[in-house]
Amino acid sequence: FRNSGQTCVCANRVYVHESVYDEFVKRFIDLIKQRMHVGHGLAEGVNFGPMITERGMHKIEDQLKRAVDSGARIVLGGNRPKGLASIGGHFFEPTVIVDVSDDVPMTCEETFGPLCPIYKFASEDEVVKRANNVDVGLAGYFFSRDISRVFRVAEALEVGMVGVNTGAISTEVAPFGGVKESGVGREGSRYGIEEYLNIKYLNISL
Repeated sequence: FRNSGQTCVCANRVYVHESVYDEFVKRFIDLIKQRMHVGHGLAEGVNFGPMITERGMHKIEDQLKRAVDSGARIVLGGNRPKGLASIGGHFFEPTVIVDVSDDVPMTCEETFGPLCPIYKFASEDEVVKRANNVDVGLAGYFFSRDISRVFRVAEALEVGMVGVNTGAISTEVAPFGGVKESGVGREGSRYGIEEYLNIKYLNISL
């Protein structure tokens, strides 16, 4: 939900193990209700602003409708908040969705908005396979206390950057970039310099 979901490294999908799924969803919803307040950025207590464009609004509304038409359930939000039309802007409530199909656009495309679909999984192999089943691969995040699993899953995820036990990964000293359709090359760190260099091959015969 950072910047109302409008950053390139926002998590588009959240996978939660079936053993804690229901409790996680409940606590997550409670936390959003307590801490996220939509409105004008200069109003006291507001920490959740608008979408950038009306086109972006239409995209998330379309993704939401198609997910619901395929059996998903909205358990929080899902609307343009009432009472904010007078100040203009493209406001949309932070939205949590469950029972989302793996085949809908919300699962397969970048959302770039305040939608959080939560998926249930049963095993490590399953969730890695589902996480990788997209055409993009900029960043991925997961939480674990098992150091063997940390390295195993981090290596298996088809992304350019991985956050373990954190969602804050961006820093100028680390290489920023993705794989698949999420771009070529890196910015930041010493690897970012390579994008400005040309390799020259020289063969001297003596």
